[in-house]
Amino acid sequence: MSKTTFTESPFKTLISFHKLIENLEEIAATNVDYRSNYAKALLKEIAPFPEFRDGIEDLNFIKQHEKLIHNLLADLFPTALTHNEIKAISIPFQNITFNYTERFKEILQNAGMTFDMEIRDFEDDQFYIFNSILILNAHYGQHFDFNKPLFYDIPNKNGIMNHYRILYNADFIEIIPTQDAPKLSQDDIDLLMNNYDNINLWKEKFPIESWILKGFGIINLIDVTRENAISNLKSNLLKPESSKTKSSLSFESIFRSIFKISDLKIGFTIYNEEEQKFINPSHDEKEMNSFILNNLEETDCKNTIYGCSLDAILQDKKSIIISDIKEFSKIPGNEKLAAYLTNQDIQSCIFAPVIKNDTILGIIELVSAKPKELNSINATNLDLVLPYLVDTLERYKIDMQHQIEAIIQREYTAIHSSVYWKFKREALKYYQTNSPNKDYIFKEIIFKEVYPLYGQIDIKGSSEHRNETVKEDLKNQLTTLIQLLEKQKSNESLVLLEQRIFELQSFDKELDSSLKADTEQQIQNYIETEIHPILRNTKMDVDSETATKNYFESLDEKTGMFYEARKQFDNAMSVINKKLAAVLDKKQVEAQLIYPHYYERFKTDGVEHNLYIGASIAPTKPFNILYLQNLRLWQLQTLCEMEMEHHLLKATLPYELDVTSLILVFSSPISIRFRMDEKRFDVDGTYNARYEVVKKRIDKANIKGTKERITQKEKITIVYSHNSEENEYLKYIKYLQFKKLLEPNIEQFEVEELQGVSGLRAFRVKVINNNLENYAQNITYQDILNEQN
Repeated sequence: MSKTTFTESPFKTLISFHKLIENLEEIAATNVDYRSNYAKALLKEIAPFPEFRDGIEDLNFIKQHEKLIHNLLADLFPTALTHNEIKAISIPFQNITFNYTERFKEILQNAGMTFDMEIRDFEDDQFYIFNSILILNAHYGQHFDFNKPLFYDIPNKNGIMNHYRILYNADFIEIIPTQDAPKLSQDDIDLLMNNYDNINLWKEKFPIESWILKGFGIINLIDVTRENAISNLKSNLLKPESSKTKSSLSFESIFRSIFKISDLKIGFTIYNEEEQKFINPSHDEKEMNSFILNNLEETDCKNTIYGCSLDAILQDKKSIIISDIKEFSKIPGNEKLAAYLTNQDIQSCIFAPVIKNDTILGIIELVSAKPKELNSINATNLDLVLPYLVDTLERYKIDMQHQIEAIIQREYTAIHSSVYWKFKREALKYYQTNSPNKDYIFKEIIFKEVYPLYGQIDIKGSSEHRNETVKEDLKNQLTTLIQLLEKQKSNESLVLLEQRIFELQSFDKELDSSLKADTEQQIQNYIETEIHPILRNTKMDVDSETATKNYFESLDEKTGMFYEARKQFDNAMSVINKKLAAVLDKKQVEAQLIYPHYYERFKTDGVEHNLYIGASIAPTKPFNILYLQNLRLWQLQTLCEMEMEHHLLKATLPYELDVTSLILVFSSPISIRFRMDEKRFDVDGTYNARYEVVKKRIDKANIKGTKERITQKEKITIVYSHNSEENEYLKYIKYLQFKKLLEPNIEQFEVEELQGVSGLRAFRVKVINNNLENYAQNITYQDILNEQN
C-alpha cells in the first residue's frame, strides 16, 4: 500500500466505507434472493469494526483487514476483470492506494521494491489548491474546471518507463466542514478565482484540516505510454535548440516507450539529393548517431558497403526492414552491408525514409542488438511519428540553409550587421513591388556624414623575409641536386651530368644577388623538366638510390619544390594574422556597445581595419561626437593589446617576425557607397578620395627629410593633420601612459609629402610589453575626462 507524501491539506482524511455500507443495508433489507443474504453476511462480518463506517485514520488498520476490505469491495472490483483492469482504492490527489487488481499488482511488482509511486509533476501547493477547488465545487456549487491530466510514471521489468493516465471516481466521497472552516462569500470565491498562484490566500480561506474528506475514491489507470511518448517527441521536436536541456527526454527513451524494446537505439542520416550523399547531422553534443555512416562525416550513396541494399529507400522511397541480419547476409549482394551492421552490434533494424513532397530529407534508423526485435509488424509504429519528423527535418534543413547562407555572407560577401538594416529595407521593397512584368531598380546604398577610422598592424619587412626564405629553399634544393648528380656513376651520361651540374651552380650564384620576379619560376621549371627526369631514369647504386628517394620525399606535394623555410615563414604569418584578427574581432564586439558602426578588417601581411561611425548608420540612435572619441580611444587601446599579444606570441613562432602599428586620423565626415560590382563599401566622391589616397600610401612613408620609415617595430604611429586632432590624441596617449600601456617618450615629426597630399604630422610611441598586468583593461573616453577632473 502506497502512502501519502503531502504534509499539509485543507482536509482531515477519513477513509470510510459508509456509503457502501448504506448501500449494502438497503440490499439486505429487501430480503430478496441471494444478494440479500450476501449483504447480510458482509454486514455481520464488519459489524465488530465501527471504523469501517465512522472513518479510518490509522492506515495499519487497512493492512490488518485487507481480506475483509477486499470482500467488501467485491462488487466494485469484479474478479473476472482483475487481470485486465488497472484499478485500486485511493483518495483524490493523494498517493494513498490499496486493494489493487491483479494487473495493478503485477505492474508494481515489475517496477521493483524501490519504486515509489507518485503523481507526475504534482507539488505540495498544487495538491493543496486542487483539494480546495474540490470543496468549492462540491460544497459551494461552483463549476471550476481543473481537470488537469494526472499521470503515474512506472517502469517495467525491462527498464522501459510506462505512463498511465489517472481517472478518479469520487462517488463514495463526502466533504464535510468542521467548526474551523470559514464561510466564504462570493467575493471570497472571486478573489480565489483570480489568484490561483497565491498559496497563502488559499490557506487563509481553507485552513489546514478545516474540512473532513470522508469516504474513498476509485482510480482507474489507462496505459498511455505510446501516446505520452509521441507527445514528448512532439515537444522535443518543437523546442528550439537553445531551450533544450539535458533533462529533456532523449529520442532513444521516447522510441523505446513507443516500440517497447529496451535496447532500441535511434540513428539519423541526412540525405543530400543534390550531391547524392549521406551526411552525418552535426551537433555539439550528438543525441543520435548515424548507423548508416557509423563514424564517417559523409559518404557517397553509391558506396560499395551498401551494395544495392539501400536502393529501396533511394529509388522506391520505401523502408528497409531487416528482422535478422544473419539471414539477410545469406542473400547474395547483402554480405558487405550485413558485416558492416554486425560490426556495430546490430542484429535487426529498420531504415525508413523521411519524405516531404516526394523528396527524401533523411533516413530514420532503428536498430537492436537482438534478432527479430524489429520487424515489418512493429515497423508500422513509425507511422505515428513520421509526420512530426518530416516537419522537424524540413525545418532543420531550412535552418541549416540559413546558417550556410549566413556563413557565406560572413566569410565571403560580408554585409556587416550595423548596415544590414538598409540592405534588408531595400530587399523588402524589391520583394513587395517586384513582379514578372516589372523591373525593380535597386537604389544605391549610401551612408553620408560618417567619420572614418583606419588602423593596421603590419608584418615588418614581410616582402624581404619572404624573398629570403624563397632563396634559402631554392639554394638548399640546388645544393642537394648538385650533390645527387655528382654521385651518379653512369659513364654514358657523364657529359650531360657535368652540364646539368654547371647550370645548377649558375642558378645558385644567381641567387646570391637580389631575387628577380621570375627567378623562382625559371628554377622550378628547369628542375622539373631537366633534372627530375635524369634522377628518375638513371641507374644508380644503393647509396645514390637512397639519397634520391629521400630527396623526392622532401619535396612539397603542391609545389614539387623544397618548402621548409617558406613553410616556417608562412606558418608564422598565418599564426600572427589569425591571432591578431581574433583579438580585433573580439574587441569589436565591445566597441559596438559604444555606438553601432560599420566595421571591416582584412588579413594581408598583417591585419588592417576600417571603421565608419555616424548618425546615418544608426538613425534610431542619437549621435554625439563623444561616441567617435570613445571609438578612437578604443582603437588606440586595441592596437596596444594587439602589440602585446604579438609580443607574447613572438617567442613561440617558428620564424621570428616583428610588427608595426599605424592609425590614420581623419576628422572630416565622408560618405561611403556600396559598390555593387565589387560587393564592398568604398568612399564616395572626389573630395573623400583624399582619405583613400593617404590610406594606401601612408604606411610606406618616411619621416620628412630622412630615409627613416614613420613606422617602427613595437611602436604605434598616429598620423594626423590638424591641431585639434593632435590635442585629442595627446590626451589618449598620456592617459594610456598613466595606465602603463604606453612608454613615457612621445616622438613627434612631420611626414614626407605624398603624391597630392602634404601637411601630415605624426606621433610615435612605444607599447610597454614587459608589464602585462594592465593587459585587456577597458578604458573609455569618460575615464579620461574623470581623470582630468
